Amino acid sequence: MSKRAVLEVIALDVEDAVAAQAGGADRLELVTDMAADGLTPAAATVTAIRAAVDIPVRVMLRLADGFAAGAVERLAAAACEMREAGAEEFVLGFLDGDGQVDLAAVERVAGELEGCRWTFHRAIDHAADRDALRKQLADFPGLDTYLTAGSARGVDAGVPVLCAEAGRRGEPGYGQQLLVGGGLRLEHVPALLDEGIDAFHIGGAARPDGWSGPVSAEAVARWRSVLGS
Repeated sequence: MSKRAVLEVIALDVEDAVAAQAGGADRLELVTDMAADGLTPAAATVTAIRAAVDIPVRVMLRLADGFAAGAVERLAAAACEMREAGAEEFVLGFLDGDGQVDLAAVERVAGELEGCRWTFHRAIDHAADRDALRKQLADFPGLDTYLTAGSARGVDAGVPVLCAEAGRRGEPGYGQQLLVGGGLRLEHVPALLDEGIDAFHIGGAARPDGWSGPVSAEAVARWRSVLGS
């Protein structure tokens, strides 16, 4: 029997979270301000969603658009605040001005998580050398997932990279789960499943009315059906 593929859905509020779970989502990525591609939400939202659903919630640690860490101590304080609000899993990722992983910022912020599981987000798609980034973070505490489209241009352009990385499982830096997202469409899924990729991330695809409207349980259920139950 094949392993159930993970379906992660972006949620902005409690309504989104409840609909995503009803549609069959396995996990939420909780953010605010999608105009900036997703920033750290309010602590009260974290608490409310943790009370409303019983699927895992990964909370974004990001204070401004772009992939620079910015005020690292503010990020570290945000991590502490999110944990106090009930967050147990996180999303983060920082690059320096040369497109290299900002190890000092990652170490400082992830240090506040004390081993909590976390995703390195699509900053990897903007890195100067994604293989080097993976190897630098290979044994980083708590890091269990890379959210990636395989390309800064999205999944359409990134499929070859995604398939190649899936084929490197077990190599240093390639032990984390590939969570595919960024322009992901249902028609991409069969080929990715065939490559053994087993985790998928959707945002706008779960919202028939776009980001101005809520997550649709029916839209999530369509993805769940294609991914298998």
